[in-house]
Amino acid sequence: MIEVLGLVFAYPGSKEPAVNDLEFSVKDGEIFGFLGPNGAGKSTTQKVLTGLLRDYRGEVNILGREVRDWGSDLYEQVGVGFELPVHYGRLTARENLHYFASLYRDKTEDVDELLEQVDLLEHADIRVERFSKGMRVRLSFARSILCRPRLLFLDEPTTGLDPLGARLVKDLILKHRERGATVFLTTHDMATADEICDRVAFLVDGKIALIDAPRELKVRYGEKRIRVEYRVNGTLEVRDFQLEGLAENETFLTTLREPSLQTIHTQETSLENIFIRVTGRELA
Repeated sequence: MIEVLGLVFAYPGSKEPAVNDLEFSVKDGEIFGFLGPNGAGKSTTQKVLTGLLRDYRGEVNILGREVRDWGSDLYEQVGVGFELPVHYGRLTARENLHYFASLYRDKTEDVDELLEQVDLLEHADIRVERFSKGMRVRLSFARSILCRPRLLFLDEPTTGLDPLGARLVKDLILKHRERGATVFLTTHDMATADEICDRVAFLVDGKIALIDAPRELKVRYGEKRIRVEYRVNGTLEVRDFQLEGLAENETFLTTLREPSLQTIHTQETSLENIFIRVTGRELA
C-alpha cells in the first residue's frame, strides 16, 4: 500500500531536511504507527504521502503508483484526518459532511450513519462553531472515512478527546481495518499506538530509528522477570523473580502461597520507555 525509498524533504529556507532518507513500507490491511515527538517529521511525511508536498527527493509509491503521478483521483482512494480539525463553522455537522460528500465522484457513506458512529447524531443540526474540540475531532474522523478509503491517514486522531471519545475513535479505526482498509497513524501517544498498531516506526529528527511490532519490541527490551506483591502484617512486600527456571524456584512457589497475595506482573516495558532508550529523546 505504501513504499517509501530514500525520501528527503526540506522546507524552503531550512538548513536541515524535515525528513532525511526515510525508507519503510506499509502492508495491505496493516495499522502502521509513525511515532515521535513534536517536530520529528511525522506530519511532513504524511503530507508527502498524501500529495500535499511534492517537491521531495526519493520514491514514494501509494497504492502502486508514484505519488507525483496521482491527481485528484488519489483522494477517491484515501482518507485524511488532520491533527487540527477544519470545518465550516457556520454549517451544521450534517451540512459539513453532506458538502464534503458532494466532492466525491463515487458513492460515499451515509452521513447520518457516520454521525451515529462518532456519537454526534443528536448534535447533527448544531453549527460546528458551537462544538467542543472533542466533538470537532470526532467529526473530522467521520469526514476522513466518508469515501470508504482503502488507505486512511490519521494525524493524532485521539488528541483532545476524553477517554470515552478516544476509545470510540480507536474502535472505529479497528473496525475500518476489519473492513479491509490500511491505516497510517502519526502520533506521539505511545499507549494508543501500542494498543492498535500492528507495527510502529520511531522517528526522531527526520530519521527512522527503529521499526517493529509493539509486542516484539517489548519482548526484546523488557526485563524477563516477574514481580510479586503481598502483605505481611499490613506491610506491602515486593519480590522479583527471573523468568528462567521459575517453575523450579522454591522461593517463588512459596511466595505464591502467601495468604495476602496482592498482584503478580511480568515486568515488560512500555513503548515510551523503549523510545527513550533507543533514541535518547523524550516524547514532549
